[in-house]
Amino acid sequence: MRMLHFIFRRTVYSVLILLGVVLLTFLLFNVAAGDPAAAALGKNARPDEVESLRRELGADLPLLFGRDCRTEAYPRYLAGEPLPPGVAADEKLISIRRNFRSDAPLVMRITRQDGRRCRVPVPDEELLLFDPRIVAGVEFFRVQPNPFHSQFIRALGELIRFQPEFPYIRMLDFGRTITTREPIRAILARGVWPSLCLMLPIFLGELTIGLLLALVAAAFKDTWVDRLLVVVSVAGMSISYLVVIIFAQWFLGYYYDLFPVWGWEGFASLGLPVLVGIVCGIGGNVRFYRTVFVNELRKEYLRTAAAKGVSPIAIYGRHLLRNAAIQVITRASAALPFLFTGSLLLESFFGIPGLGFTGVDALYNSDLQLLKALVVTSALLFVIMNLLADLAYAWADPRIRLE
Repeated sequence: MRMLHFIFRRTVYSVLILLGVVLLTFLLFNVAAGDPAAAALGKNARPDEVESLRRELGADLPLLFGRDCRTEAYPRYLAGEPLPPGVAADEKLISIRRNFRSDAPLVMRITRQDGRRCRVPVPDEELLLFDPRIVAGVEFFRVQPNPFHSQFIRALGELIRFQPEFPYIRMLDFGRTITTREPIRAILARGVWPSLCLMLPIFLGELTIGLLLALVAAAFKDTWVDRLLVVVSVAGMSISYLVVIIFAQWFLGYYYDLFPVWGWEGFASLGLPVLVGIVCGIGGNVRFYRTVFVNELRKEYLRTAAAKGVSPIAIYGRHLLRNAAIQVITRASAALPFLFTGSLLLESFFGIPGLGFTGVDALYNSDLQLLKALVVTSALLFVIMNLLADLAYAWADPRIRLE
């Protein structure tokens, strides 16, 4: 029963963390990033094209709550700003010409010279005239019937959305990319497999080889074997990721022609990037696990086991690794973000069409919709892995579930 309570509590924490990630992503891409339609279409786009893309992306909606949506049906006028196309002003008259007809009711927010504001419906006219001695600014909005249809609710709906038809729940539906108009779900599904083929061997290789070398260093503590492993590990941690990639491509790929250095042809293309990833990450693992094992070997239960004549295989394999499992799980779960960052470089330099390569390509093309999808998806994966790590803690140490 306590175990179920522990799982439920950790799951609730993970959901709250995921909501916080969605909120931060929303603030980053919907508030700070500006207008995605204007960035994608450029300065010479027609107003109806800008509004159409905004409505598709939901960029015209209110941020949190409201009925007023941005529209380009009429250009706005604010005193002191450069006049946009369709607005003419002099000392006696301000004329605002309509760009296109809207399919929804429009309102205009009029700011008077004395600072007061008022809202009035927009008449169905081609030309609107105002007195500049009275009016300091005019902004136009499209009225929507549902005030809860906002950008934030839309961001939550991209993560999970309920629908009346089967399958009733739709998850990770981010629409289409801004540049190619391809469904983002298809891009993510296409990039997951190459990324998993690259990252999973690196992760397992770093973990397995790091644990074995750390056990050897701990078993031969203060000998030349231990010192050699420490020196090599520190040297490996000090070399830049880019230096290892470029040297490996030149030395093993070009000079000796042992591996392909570019392209994706299945597992045959993964030899060199997997080797580079393991070499770059193994030094930190050996240093960390060696420290954990050395500290664990000083404890009384291992001294007692050795005094009773327990074999070294049982001491290191059964007692040491089991009691150091918490630190191993912590290190393994913390390595996942760095593996993702490393995959950005590996996929970019080796031409592997995974999620990292897709993210770099989206960044070059300023495709904010695809970038947002990648950020939210990677955050979701990290939250799930942290939840699994918490459950692994409870499995490794039964005392944790009582806290």
